[in-house]
Amino acid sequence: MPAPVVDGLVVVVAAADVAVNLWDAHTPVTTELVAALACAVLVVRRRLPLAVFLLTLPASLMLGIVFAPFAALFTLAERSRNRYLLAVCALLFAAASAAPWPLDGSEWDGRAWTTVYFCYTLATAAAPVLLGQLVQARRDLGRRLAEIEEAREHERLLHAQAVLARERAQLAREMHDVVSHQVSLIAVQAGALQVAAKEPAAQDGARTIRSLSVDTLNELRHMVTLLRASGGHATELTPQPTLADLHRLVASSGIETELTGELPPDVSTPAQRAVYRTVQEALTNVRKHAPGATATVHLWHAPDAYGVTVTNTPPTRPSLSLPGSRHGLIGLRERAELLDGTLESARTPQGGYEVCLRIQNGAVAP
Repeated sequence: MPAPVVDGLVVVVAAADVAVNLWDAHTPVTTELVAALACAVLVVRRRLPLAVFLLTLPASLMLGIVFAPFAALFTLAERSRNRYLLAVCALLFAAASAAPWPLDGSEWDGRAWTTVYFCYTLATAAAPVLLGQLVQARRDLGRRLAEIEEAREHERLLHAQAVLARERAQLAREMHDVVSHQVSLIAVQAGALQVAAKEPAAQDGARTIRSLSVDTLNELRHMVTLLRASGGHATELTPQPTLADLHRLVASSGIETELTGELPPDVSTPAQRAVYRTVQEALTNVRKHAPGATATVHLWHAPDAYGVTVTNTPPTRPSLSLPGSRHGLIGLRERAELLDGTLESARTPQGGYEVCLRIQNGAVAP
């Protein structure tokens, strides 16, 4: 049901509650205006829940209406995470409902009954508070389940890409070590046959075999290069990422991330890939394990080393245990060691997390 329709129904029910309390009652105009105000402000209860609740308390004190403050209290509990504030608001509603009106002392004879009614009203006020908190928890749970499903899908994609990359690497090795070797032998034998043959027809045949073998060998080497360079989707034959792709990675990470600093222009291609993969893995971990956190990606260089530091703030929401291979940082450390570098990761004093890749100047990948 659309929100404006729900708000309209809430106002109508609140007005009916006021009408029942005013039936055959001789109330001052001031009380009627306060009751009308309590009903009217319910229209903006989603935007100003605390203010709307406070504006319904005078009507509850003067007239004893229940629905308008209950609706405002439910909306406040649905949107606020301050449980101390919710407890104070429940106490205010119970006090406004139990206090005799007018407050001139003429109706304060039954103090024991007033205390009992206060406790009863306070217990009743717990219903909209708990219901609002339940709706809030259900909304948070739905959002977290969506995040978990998205993380699972991301893990499945990464696993599929890793399996595909391993299969392509194995196929490239087989083609390089076996097929290319056999084709090379064919080309050598055809060259020897071309030299030893006496008949022109035999020489032409051997020359053709040698030429086709050389062409096939070049095609095999090209295919091996493509298989080793590709590693994503089945149709993806794009180059490996470099520093030029960092801005796009940060922009598409789904996290509020700031990219600062720069690296020297002569950084090797393997080092650029290591920096990119470090940032990618760090932002993925922030998204999975620190929901609501912001991150900073800082590229830096010194006289003897260069690298990247990824730091995130503490999460704003509790994190759930998400599925993962638990080998991301291990793979990054192995990649850093191949470049004669180091990878360090630790929690920050502020409660966040920091990942730092450091590569020595002049390091060359094996």
